[in-house]
Amino acid sequence: MSSWSILCDFDGTIAVEDVTDVILERFARPGWRAIEDKWRDGQLSSRLCMQQQVSLLDMSLDELDEAIDDIRIDPAFPAFVHAVQRTGWSICVVSDGLDYAIRRILSQYGLEALPIYANHLTQTGTRSWRLDSPWAASGCSVDSGTCKCARARLVSTAQQRTLLVGDGASDFCAAEHVDFVFAKHRLIEHCRAHNLHHVPIVGFDDAIHFLPALKHSSEKIHQSALQSLELRPHA
Repeated sequence: MSSWSILCDFDGTIAVEDVTDVILERFARPGWRAIEDKWRDGQLSSRLCMQQQVSLLDMSLDELDEAIDDIRIDPAFPAFVHAVQRTGWSICVVSDGLDYAIRRILSQYGLEALPIYANHLTQTGTRSWRLDSPWAASGCSVDSGTCKCARARLVSTAQQRTLLVGDGASDFCAAEHVDFVFAKHRLIEHCRAHNLHHVPIVGFDDAIHFLPALKHSSEKIHQSALQSLELRPHA
């Protein structure tokens, strides 16, 4: 039986919205969209982009908490976590988002004990904030605040394979350093374009469905998983 370490993205994967975008749209002073445009044009790394955007936030802690508490997650995610834990496999959240928001949201579902690797949000004044990146990695090709590639390499061993569950651009590099991917949204096209072993999923109901296939996986897991996906009707 294969042993797996599972890395889950947060924004757009576990959470149904991008938490950082929700916070910026509500509380950032003018200029944050121009910073976003520079990142999209390749003029800024994602880490510097987020640091500059967070410096524009004008909100109290109470206002932040109120905004965070309105954000919901995929309703099947808690069941997915419990299913993974019953196998004895490890699971963690690896995100280029905000650790405070992730931890507060997950605590609403009794999942606050999950390991979280994300950017650290620090309150520097009554209404001012700073972003630190304790999980950045020197030499990271995209200079992300959280280097998911480095985390994937760290947990991958000869005895333990790695699974990524993700949805977007911040997961592209990591998808190329894991053994298998459960992919949503833009990550599906990336995996297809680079011939990465993956299955497309709609949400964590699908992810739960594929866990048994991982237990007895071989190098050809991608073939059996794809067949299983095609056979599974979606509501």
